[in-house]
Amino acid sequence: MKKLINNPKNVVEEMVEGYVKAHPEYIKQLPENDRSLVTARETREGKVGILIGGGSGHEPGFMGYVGDGMADGVAVGNIFASPSPDPILEVTKAIDKGAGVVYLYGNYAGDVMNFGMAAEMADLEEDIQVGMALASDDVASAPKEEKEKRRGIAGEFFIYKAAGAAADFGYNLDEVVRVAKKANENTRSMGVGLSPCSLPQTGEPSFEIGDDEMEIGLGHHGEPGIEKGTIQPADAVADRLVADILADIEINNGDKVAVLVNGLGSTPRMELYIVYRRVEQILRDKGIEIYRSYVGDYITSLEMGGMSVTLMKLDDELEKAIDHPVDCPMFVQK
Repeated sequence: MKKLINNPKNVVEEMVEGYVKAHPEYIKQLPENDRSLVTARETREGKVGILIGGGSGHEPGFMGYVGDGMADGVAVGNIFASPSPDPILEVTKAIDKGAGVVYLYGNYAGDVMNFGMAAEMADLEEDIQVGMALASDDVASAPKEEKEKRRGIAGEFFIYKAAGAAADFGYNLDEVVRVAKKANENTRSMGVGLSPCSLPQTGEPSFEIGDDEMEIGLGHHGEPGIEKGTIQPADAVADRLVADILADIEINNGDKVAVLVNGLGSTPRMELYIVYRRVEQILRDKGIEIYRSYVGDYITSLEMGGMSVTLMKLDDELEKAIDHPVDCPMFVQK
């Protein structure tokens, strides 16, 4: 697939350089490590730091969510690969304001290992207390009785939102971790893949799928889904995704949810809004109130075709977190 790049080996470095130059009022690069980015704005002493990160290729995740109301820093990995412990540690040191730092990342083996190593280094070498919360919202990636094995996909956005708000509210480290884990526990996602992306290093498709096929439950890196079949109309796809989510989490008549219809990179917003239209109908018919809605490309997979639906069940605390203002390069909420 065609790519507008220079050298495949330098694609992440050049992307990060361009991003920092495009948004100097929001973000800056640490001189110690070019994969370590932090907010360009002053944060108050005593505030819990929020550190996010993961592989590149998911833009605007994860760099796009460093800013007021969300993350204070991000560690940037290679395409679809975890950042190493070194940039994570450098960000940790830069954003610690004396109250500790919370790591938020997806439940992938590389991220679990590298963020865990960085947390140990922060404790032993810098005396910085670190809390951690994993995103594991993908219903398709493991059965309900093994949900601790589930990977994080677009629902990570809601976890960043909740934790960032909690830190702004003045919660201590343990409380910010509690809110982040609560957000994850109340969040479910289900996706569909329509076409592959290609890695810049190889130019080859990340998986194979026919022109007339779709794959339910496909992962953000091209991990196999749970069912492949002939492509269906948008309403039928939305019906399936929402049904699988509601079979996994108890959301009843009168409950409130935040809804995210997330594009994976190449699916037009026209199609995402068509899906959202059906999601709204399904939830309205069940007496479930949509408290806030988000439609667009929030966590992508390069130019992959497809989308996901995420529901987060809300209570008063999560409502307050979802309502909290945000000002980031790639996401603003007033």
